[in-house]
Amino acid sequence: MNVASRLFSLILLVAAWYAGSEVAGERMLPGPQTVALALWDEARSGALAFHLGATLLRVTVAFVIAMALGTALGVWMGRSRLADRLADPWLVALLNLPALVIIVLAYVWAGLTETAAIVAVALNKLPNAIVTVREGARALDRELDEMAHVFRMSRWVRLRHVLIPQLAPYLAAATRSGLSLVWKIVLIVELLGRPNGVGFEIGIAFQLFDVTRILAYAIAFVLVMLAIETFLVQPIERHVSRWRPKAA
Repeated sequence: MNVASRLFSLILLVAAWYAGSEVAGERMLPGPQTVALALWDEARSGALAFHLGATLLRVTVAFVIAMALGTALGVWMGRSRLADRLADPWLVALLNLPALVIIVLAYVWAGLTETAAIVAVALNKLPNAIVTVREGARALDRELDEMAHVFRMSRWVRLRHVLIPQLAPYLAAATRSGLSLVWKIVLIVELLGRPNGVGFEIGIAFQLFDVTRILAYAIAFVLVMLAIETFLVQPIERHVSRWRPKAA
């Protein structure tokens, strides 16, 4: 039933796309067949795989850095009132600082380098991870901590069997929301200052007013992210939330 409903929704989307193309014209909104042919040409030439790979590498590195730092800082702020008071103003500033400002400043200060691009993306993701994990750290069961202390568990055992299981739902939420944020920001970073990637190709297509190519690369990357969400993120989220009672 779920597969059938998704298929029906997809058919409606394609039908609406065809109708919109007929109304707007091929120049403004190329039809699905035109975009599919352009996508096939890019895939056959190897350009699609190259640029997708470059973008996914940036997404992966920036996401891992942001999640690692965000988890550590979130737990620290959630467990320590002093740390929370000291770091909260910085957190609020990062949450409200526009992504474009961070990206431009990173490029101005560090140059148009790969390091600047990764740092800019990670900084934009970082406050999102901190806020989510901090809420999880605040909700930790202190009785379990006391039990671990009484039984003199090592730090690794406490981390694996006490801390991580309680934080798992919050980490899954941070992962899901973070991925959707990171890949969007990566495209902006590539558009402004990288010589490859999906964002770079979309920028070139924009300069040429090539709507077909813009849609081809956008759809290709959306499909990749949908695959990651469906086959990686959702199964992990279901696994870490399996202890929760199911809704009737």
